[in-house]
Amino acid sequence: MGYSNTRLSPRQKMINLMYIVLIAMLALNVSSDVLDGFTQVEEGLGRTNTDMDRRNASVYSELKKLAADNPEKMGLWMAKADSVRRESKMLCGFIDSLKLAIVREADGESASLSEINNREDLDAASVVMLNPADGKGGALRERIDIFRENVSRIVVQPQRRSSIESALSTAPFRRKGQSTVSSWEEAKFDNQPVVAAVTLLTKLQNDVRYAEGEALLSIAALSSGKSIVDVAGSDMVANDFSAFVVPEARILMRGTPYRADIVLAAVDTLSRPSVYVGDRLIKDGHYEFVPSSSGTFSFSGHIDLPHPDGSVTRHDFVSDYTVIEPSATVSATMMNVLYAGIDNPVSISVPGMPQNLVQASMTNGTLTRKGDAWVARPAAIGKDAVITVSAGAEGSRRNVATHTFRVRKLPDPTPYLAIGDNRYKGGRPVSKQSVLGAGSLKAAIDDGLLDIQFRVLGFEMIVFDSMGNAIPEVSDGASFSLRQKEAIKRLGRGKRFFISHVRAQGPDGTVRNLSPMEIILN
Repeated sequence: MGYSNTRLSPRQKMINLMYIVLIAMLALNVSSDVLDGFTQVEEGLGRTNTDMDRRNASVYSELKKLAADNPEKMGLWMAKADSVRRESKMLCGFIDSLKLAIVREADGESASLSEINNREDLDAASVVMLNPADGKGGALRERIDIFRENVSRIVVQPQRRSSIESALSTAPFRRKGQSTVSSWEEAKFDNQPVVAAVTLLTKLQNDVRYAEGEALLSIAALSSGKSIVDVAGSDMVANDFSAFVVPEARILMRGTPYRADIVLAAVDTLSRPSVYVGDRLIKDGHYEFVPSSSGTFSFSGHIDLPHPDGSVTRHDFVSDYTVIEPSATVSATMMNVLYAGIDNPVSISVPGMPQNLVQASMTNGTLTRKGDAWVARPAAIGKDAVITVSAGAEGSRRNVATHTFRVRKLPDPTPYLAIGDNRYKGGRPVSKQSVLGAGSLKAAIDDGLLDIQFRVLGFEMIVFDSMGNAIPEVSDGASFSLRQKEAIKRLGRGKRFFISHVRAQGPDGTVRNLSPMEIILN
């Protein structure tokens, strides 16, 4: 039997959170493509888990047959196999409960894993996995550690053991875009959309079942005194064969090749089986073709296995695959448009394609990659910026999408006085000492999402004399002039004055005339 197997301040964190809220509110029409991509990956992983369950059950079944024939020799090995199967089932069940808890946190108690409504919810995974009250994320990490250590003691082949330890590693690591190392559970589940967290947990179940299968194969090899490779020709499964199709991927872009290995669960090393897809003989069991249309398809065939006595047994197989149209998601992380003069965070991804194989370019400005994220900086206001996305390795790269953004100038900022850590924008009483202490006028776009400073070029201050006559005083650039300061000092409690004709220049080079502000002295 053989199987081919820069720490952020609280304020900056709040700004980042608000960016995410804006994505959900203003870019749902684009981000839904990303969520759909996660859903397709989740479905593919679910099918893979089912296949791996069948594979592991087949190996376990053969071990039980051996144990029935030779209970004394196989007693200890079956105890190990039973332990691995039991631990794998319990761990996968625990992960299932975590997936359901996350979905229920997002959709309510009547939620279903098969139909997630609030797939974009960024809080549910954190609430369930990182809540210090019950520590479910930490509990999952501890269970994985125990399972990994137990399986590693059984798998004796160094390369296979190393692969398991890598797949089930829970070591702390640093997420891209962060300067500090986070715990495994925080790095995995903090600020993750529900669909991404569920997909991650399904992938973890896949790794658990993979480790279980490797352990069962090792037990089969050790109990028979052969290597894992040689188990394929042993008498242990000579009376029961299964055909398997092992594709490189089940979800493809149209125009990219489909590749799969078609193998038999047990092979006589002295006889080579013949593999057929339909009526076509497949050389060396390696099947490859290029899909011509999108959709879900299947293919079938059989494997003819010759035996020493001259007889031939036939073993049928069926496999399915999904072909998707070339696509990409391009969305502005902050807003639906791009603003000239500043860095606009942009999210670019291609479903089913790793980020290192995704490239993009932009007209009317520059587009720069920063880790897995991108920054767009448009040049000319009023001229569209077109982002073109390509994907694939060198030699097979192709354009998969273009997206057009309108380039606008930044909105007008609001003038304010910097008083301590606060930004006084007028309309309420303030002490004379605070106004004089500020010394100058500032301006910024400060709406809770953006914090973009403008340079104040000048302003006027309007005060009223005892006769009610308006007396204008001109500033010294952004600073209060000496005459303005003297005028403020002469004003009594309850008096007010106005700052008007404020001129400010933004990072895009445009000069704005800002709204006046009223200052009331207490």
